[in-house]
Amino acid sequence: MHYELATTDSVSDVGVRFDSKLSFMDHINDKVNKAYGILGIIIHLDISSFVLLYKAMVRSHLEYTNSVWCPYKNFGNIEIIEKVKNSYYADNILKEIIILKD
Repeated sequence: MHYELATTDSVSDVGVRFDSKLSFMDHINDKVNKAYGILGIIIHLDISSFVLLYKAMVRSHLEYTNSVWCPYKNFGNIEIIEKVKNSYYADNILKEIIILKD
């Protein structure tokens, strides 16, 4: 029997999207969009709940399998990810926590 394989621009394996150029931009954009979505939901919680969920849900999406797609290979990639980590909401809430501890 003869089967013909279809070509694709990207494939997902173990939660990582690989594209034909191995740039991982599709993967990074997916993870950043998901992190912003979660951040938008948890931002309205009290500070202790926010910190817990931020570390568990937002950062985990951004850092999952980063050894495979290595954001440091292309500095543009790391800047996109750092924007989420240092976003207005997260940055201000974390500053409030530091002030409250003092």
